[in-house]
Amino acid sequence: MESTSGFFEIEVQDDVLIVTPTGNMGEFDSEHISTGAKIVFDRLTHSNLSRLVFDFNKTEYFGSTALGFFVRLWRTVSARGGRMAFCNLSETEADILKVTKLNHLWSICPTKADAVRSVRG
Repeated sequence: MESTSGFFEIEVQDDVLIVTPTGNMGEFDSEHISTGAKIVFDRLTHSNLSRLVFDFNKTEYFGSTALGFFVRLWRTVSARGGRMAFCNLSETEADILKVTKLNHLWSICPTKADAVRSVRG
């Protein structure tokens, strides 16, 4: 099942929610990120899903607004005993996570299949 929240494509693969940003998530996109975030949170809160994968295959960059969104999602998923993973990060995105030390909060995987396996533990 796949749907679009405007800024994010949302897919459920059995017990995993997969979110794919459709473009870069810079500070000028904060309104789009916030609108999409509400839809993603709604999807999580109205389901029993506790596994989340972010697939960045359509992006090259994200900023602080997006980082805040990721941390809030991670807290929500963690509170449910779930796991979160990122995949297909650009070199820039991977560097941003390293610099902010957020790369230790969730799994960083090369492919979507690896990320799905990772959150299933």
